[in-house]
Amino acid sequence: MAICETKKGRYIIMNVFKEISPEAIRKNTFQMIGKEWMLIAAGDQNKANAMTASWGGFGVMYGKNVVYAVVRPQRYTKEFIDREDEFSLNFFEKEYKSTLKYMGSMSGRMEDKIEKSGLTLEFSGNTPYFNEARQILICKKLYAQPMEGKYIIDSKLDRTWYPNKDYHTLYIAEITKALKATRQSTF
Repeated sequence: MAICETKKGRYIIMNVFKEISPEAIRKNTFQMIGKEWMLIAAGDQNKANAMTASWGGFGVMYGKNVVYAVVRPQRYTKEFIDREDEFSLNFFEKEYKSTLKYMGSMSGRMEDKIEKSGLTLEFSGNTPYFNEARQILICKKLYAQPMEGKYIIDSKLDRTWYPNKDYHTLYIAEITKALKATRQSTF
């Protein structure tokens, strides 16, 4: 939800979503994740959290359309991902880049960063997502495993990305619902 002000007063803009098949995603996934980033949201209607991520991918596993995402053990959002069966991946337009920076730099343990971000938390069933996103993927966990340095073949990668040995957990999740913002409603 965005609140806009004009000379005639304030109004609220809410995205309206259309469910699409995962195969209908036309945006370059390398761009979506690596350059534009995404918010991973998990939790339930009582408590949710989200974090910015720029590592992950799309593919096919177990005969299903899947995403994979990696989360470091110290991230608060990981507790929610581990507790719940589902999480969402949220992709935004470029004007949200500063919000994504904030969501990636502040811990939800320290403050209610979702509320402070100005983003509108909504739910698909019990899975949180953000109304301002242009693309939302609701994902059901299929596989989770902590990564280990001994399996990183290029030792330079281990030294560069894991100097503190805080290896990510790899999650593979089925895309159970893909939502695309189709228009905005004004209230």
